[in-house]
Amino acid sequence: MSVLLVSKWAALAGLAVCVAGLGLRWRRSMERARPRDLAPARGSGMAGVVYAFSAGMMPWAKESTRRHWAAYMRGIGFHVGIFAGLPLLAASPWWGLLPHAVRLGLGTMLGLGAVLGAAGIVMRLSEPILRALSTADDFAAIVLVSAFLALEAAALASAAWMPAMYLAAGIVLAYIPLGKIRHCLYFFFARAFFGQFVGRRAVIHPHASGASPATLAGETRQ
Repeated sequence: MSVLLVSKWAALAGLAVCVAGLGLRWRRSMERARPRDLAPARGSGMAGVVYAFSAGMMPWAKESTRRHWAAYMRGIGFHVGIFAGLPLLAASPWWGLLPHAVRLGLGTMLGLGAVLGAAGIVMRLSEPILRALSTADDFAAIVLVSAFLALEAAALASAAWMPAMYLAAGIVLAYIPLGKIRHCLYFFFARAFFGQFVGRRAVIHPHASGASPATLAGETRQ
């Protein structure tokens, strides 16, 4: 059995662990009792959810990102690399059909994502507050994902890196439901709860929500 074939099976095993682990966490999350807001509703919870997943995610909607644009853009670039890297991994058996220039372009994009991920490690180590708040899981997640993106970029440039890329992919996929990367699942729960809260309390920004608090309160009274 070739090294490449073994590495592919490792990636599939990691995918199986990922799907099973996230599925279990999703089921347990759905089974939990949802917090009940006992205060009288002044607005629309649904309008709040729409805001939370749209205008509420814009960088100017949060003070932390308004004041730290460089850190925000680094995070965006890192996540763009991740979002591109996963579908490219699934399409890896057909990479040979792509022109070499396209593969190099995709590899450059993933390589930049890996660099931005590594920059996140430097930021956590250099800034006292971030360093105090960071855990071993924070560093492990960034290192694993950055290494995967770097190896995927190398594999796009040269097929000799394919086994290393598949092994890294298997490790990252298996780690997703075990470490902090599982926030890719909990993100949706958090944003939905936040949106329902600010929507019911009618505290979402009138221009961002498309309706004034008075309008939202009127919808509730109807």
